[in-house]
Amino acid sequence: MNSKILKTLDFSVILHKCAHHAATSLGKERLEKLFPSGDFIEVKERLKATDEAVNVNRLKGGAPFGGIRDVTHAIHRARIGGMLNPAELFDVANTIYGGRRLKRFLEGVHEDYPIPLLIALTESVAELKTTEGRIKQCIDDNAQVVDSASPELARVRQELRTSETRARDRLEQMVRTPSIQKMLQDNLVTIRNDRYVIPVKQEYRSHFGGMIHDQSASGATLFIEPEQVVQLNNRVRELKLKEEKEIEKILLMLSALVAEVADELLGSLDVLAELDFNFAKAGLAHEMKATLPILNDRGFIKLKRGRHPLIAADKVVPLDIELGNRYTTIIVTGPNTGGKTVSLKTIGLLSLMAMSGLFVPAEEGSQLCVFDAIYADIGDEQSIEQSLSTFSSHMTNIISILRDMTPKSLVLMDELGAGTDPAEGSALAIALLEYIHRMGCRIVATTHYSELKAYAYERQGIINASMEFDVQTLSPTYRLLVGVPGRSNAFAIAERLGLAKSIIDHARGQVGEEEQRVESMIATLEENRLTAEAERTTAERQRREVEALRDKLEAQQQRFEEQRDKLFEKAEREAQEAVAKARREADEIIGELRRMQREAALGVKDHQLSDAKRRLDQAAPELRTKKAPSKSARKPDKLEPGDEVMVTNLRQKGHIVDIVNDHEAMVQLGIMKMKVQLADLELVKAAPAAKKPQPQAAASVKRTRDDNARMELDLRGANLEEAMIEVDRFLDESYLANFGSVYIIHGKGTGVLRTGIQEFLRKHKHVKAYRIGNYNEGGTGVTVAELN
Repeated sequence: MNSKILKTLDFSVILHKCAHHAATSLGKERLEKLFPSGDFIEVKERLKATDEAVNVNRLKGGAPFGGIRDVTHAIHRARIGGMLNPAELFDVANTIYGGRRLKRFLEGVHEDYPIPLLIALTESVAELKTTEGRIKQCIDDNAQVVDSASPELARVRQELRTSETRARDRLEQMVRTPSIQKMLQDNLVTIRNDRYVIPVKQEYRSHFGGMIHDQSASGATLFIEPEQVVQLNNRVRELKLKEEKEIEKILLMLSALVAEVADELLGSLDVLAELDFNFAKAGLAHEMKATLPILNDRGFIKLKRGRHPLIAADKVVPLDIELGNRYTTIIVTGPNTGGKTVSLKTIGLLSLMAMSGLFVPAEEGSQLCVFDAIYADIGDEQSIEQSLSTFSSHMTNIISILRDMTPKSLVLMDELGAGTDPAEGSALAIALLEYIHRMGCRIVATTHYSELKAYAYERQGIINASMEFDVQTLSPTYRLLVGVPGRSNAFAIAERLGLAKSIIDHARGQVGEEEQRVESMIATLEENRLTAEAERTTAERQRREVEALRDKLEAQQQRFEEQRDKLFEKAEREAQEAVAKARREADEIIGELRRMQREAALGVKDHQLSDAKRRLDQAAPELRTKKAPSKSARKPDKLEPGDEVMVTNLRQKGHIVDIVNDHEAMVQLGIMKMKVQLADLELVKAAPAAKKPQPQAAASVKRTRDDNARMELDLRGANLEEAMIEVDRFLDESYLANFGSVYIIHGKGTGVLRTGIQEFLRKHKHVKAYRIGNYNEGGTGVTVAELN
């Protein structure tokens, strides 16, 4: 592939744009040498490296190349024994550090996102910490040799500063003397030829001994070194020579260190150049919004909305084209200024970019082939000096292409057969296309000859194409239409511009019947294409709507399943917590029963067992399931005082004492009276009519704060089982009396009574909370219970 083709397709302009993204001169130099490859494996490796760099930029925002310089010449000079200056040595140290930092950065990225090709490159980056450290010990950030570079340099510089101070002080003393000031042009001390001098007026030159080192442009001022400071200046000069000698010694030592690692440094520079080269390609891909093409080596091209990278994004018309599958040759016909040449260049340039390892400005899924060469005959290359006409220049180029092309080549021809007699030109164009087509090359050619339209219809593997033209606006749309030959549109354009119909009809009569038939066929094809495209657009829109609806349904289903799983998990968690709580309470009750049995000499009483059984029933976890209505249950409004009922939530039988309101009833359960929701009562046996309690009987349980109910219960001296009965009765009465809180006095003692009472209060339904009494309430000897 010669450089002429690259220039014709503007490949060098692409490289120039890519060079702007290189961080170092090493990467820019590597880009200048970039050349498309015809090796399929090599091109895949190039694109893979670019893809890895693109991903690094996407994930981390770019790689650090700061401090890296092209120190190749300095390394070569050090290798042959030359002395590097401080700036060159400083660049060498910074390059070593920059390479190591870049290596660490890429290794960190590789841990999160594999970049095998770039990591393989970094293995050749030398660490060389010792060399870098020795250089930075001797040279500071301003590329100056520091005093601590050697003990001798530190001593010489200290003495030099002292001598300079003495010489300057001596002269400043002279300048401040009033008798001398009138002889000076300015009252200052300056330097000439590295020696301290004072500016003396011309007429007083003889007053000062010493040496004249310079004079002003007008000659009115002489810069004189007085005799008093000659020796001091001589000492300064001597020390500066010693300083220069010591610095030279240090620089030679550091240059020798660089020479020792010259091969490693050169290898690192080569790797750093390659890395910068790949990240520059990644930067170009980001700028052009380019994508990674799918490669093949079977001559297949499929561009999806491919864009010419040198045309502004707001003006470029995307190109959709397929070549090398059903057909290997495309013949583009139609008038000038329709975009045929741009389409031709787009195909060639994007192929060159892919073969160079560059991303291409096209949509994801675009496919490009690795050709062994790309040949192009584009543009008018006539030369007056070489006596070549347009036709001759085209033929010279085409002959060269025919001589070099292979079945794996891509051939691009613009205005095939132009520049000569139309009849001969069209015949020659057909012959050339036939020859190249039989060779097996991939061909895209543009032409004006209508004869080639019929030729494309008659040959298998060849297809017509044209650039779309909007007759309504009399302007091209620059869209390539594959499968539709181009029309001249001359008559339609003339008619819209206002040319008389009689003239247009006469012109149509001059056109041969065969040509009219072809134009009519093309018009029919164009109409069918527009109809098909409209239907395709509608189908595509409907497909997108269906896909959007499907995605929405899938998302809803996924959210439903996630919510269902969360509910299941929550239910299982709550069930486990309820079971665990029930087990803990059951264990506590069983332990209490055993303790009560040990404490009671005659065993456990029946009412204690009943109370423990009730507590066990209450400890069972409540399942949140809907209860089926009991067939034997009466409606709440059928219950009356005296009825025997089952309290469903306690699983205890009792008798209704009174109907409190529309929702609650007072029920006698053994020795305990309590309010129960009517919905939790089931009728077991109705009371006889004669034995139903009179309304006044219910007054015995209706307590108010006006009654003699007590707010405290003294249980000191009582045993635990007696205390439980009294506490239960006391809480019922207090609840009926509407007390907010009550005091239970149990004393301090061993704490057994207090513990038992508080355990009973913790599970009692009338008790909202309880606490130990405050200091003024009796302290730990009293428990205060807050009622519902």
